[in-house]
Amino acid sequence: MAQFSLADLETIIHQRAHSGDPDSWTAKLFAKGMDKAAQKLGEEAVEAVIAAIRGDRQALVSESADLLYHWLVVLAIAGIPLEDVLKELEGRTGRSGVAEKASRPRGADR
Repeated sequence: MAQFSLADLETIIHQRAHSGDPDSWTAKLFAKGMDKAAQKLGEEAVEAVIAAIRGDRQALVSESADLLYHWLVVLAIAGIPLEDVLKELEGRTGRSGVAEKASRPRGADR
């Protein structure tokens, strides 16, 4: 069995985005637009942080899955392919995190 990847999830999100399926959470998020999708992304990020602080492994796994899903939905609504984010990360691997952060324009690290 092949390993499931974020690229696989991205493909599923694109397939369901405009499916019109009334039972599809993805279709509903796309219909509601960026504001709702970004709100859900923020909620899931907070829930993942809380799970991490509490040391609740299962909740952290579950909330992380929710976070990644909603992050990919936000990227899709914005028209940004996962590949663009991966290329950005790849470009950062050749230098330390401290050096990379220092190279950003002032205020870009917030």
